[in-house]
Amino acid sequence: MRDRLARSAALGNEARRKKSANKEHMVSSDGIRSARSLAIILIVHLAVIVLWQVLVDAFHVPKFVLPSPLATVATLTSAKYAWLSNLAVTAVEILGGFALGAFVGVALAVLFCWSPLLSLLLLPLFVTLNMIPKVALGPLFIVWLSYGIFPNILIAFSICFFPILLTTARGLNEVEPDLLDLVKSLRGSRWTLFRKIQLPGALPYVFSGMKVGAILAVAGAIVGEFIASERGLGYLMIQVQSSLDTPAMVMAVVLLTLLGVALYGLVLGLERLFVVRDVRLQ
Repeated sequence: MRDRLARSAALGNEARRKKSANKEHMVSSDGIRSARSLAIILIVHLAVIVLWQVLVDAFHVPKFVLPSPLATVATLTSAKYAWLSNLAVTAVEILGGFALGAFVGVALAVLFCWSPLLSLLLLPLFVTLNMIPKVALGPLFIVWLSYGIFPNILIAFSICFFPILLTTARGLNEVEPDLLDLVKSLRGSRWTLFRKIQLPGALPYVFSGMKVGAILAVAGAIVGEFIASERGLGYLMIQVQSSLDTPAMVMAVVLLTLLGVALYGLVLGLERLFVVRDVRLQ
């Protein structure tokens, strides 16, 4: 009897070691695959920049038409553009609009999930409001709120929150009926159902909507700065456009792109932290 127990314990320990080794191997493989993908992405971007520089130099393209990467980067040394202050303003508008859109979108999706009547009454209204061209709202925001950062945050919010609302609402409603019946049979409360079943199942959809919202938030902030702003990268682009200062305009576009990439990367990092790989939405 003791031999059997010892043999069973040894087999159990061996199985656990193999399982742990397989898990470590999978994590290592994922890390190598991610590093390889990142290296390929960086190489492709560097190749495009080098090709850009070579073509501009080879064909002697005028600077006001298309500046070279070196001429573009050289604008960062000029104090007249106030890059740091304008970058900070645009970053606040993008992050503020995105954070507000994510909070309101997820909160409304939860309310619509809990109250089908509220969803029936308000969701078609939000669809209609989303059809309004956001550029047309700029002059109204100037009248209502004057110039400043807050109107641009609202424009970014108005563009990015709707995809988050729709995808989160879809995720909360796509719950397996068997799980719902199980929780109800155990007399689980609505809060238990939401916390244990609906929210974990909806996280892939939440982050999918947030990735779309991160892209749209950048566009929304720039639209606001083009229409009603006294600071920011979009405002700077309008100012230097009249003097055909193309290198500064291209540098502003590059910085906007980096802001968008940083926000998108933040969302991807949070998704990897809270959502397992197999259920992530591409």
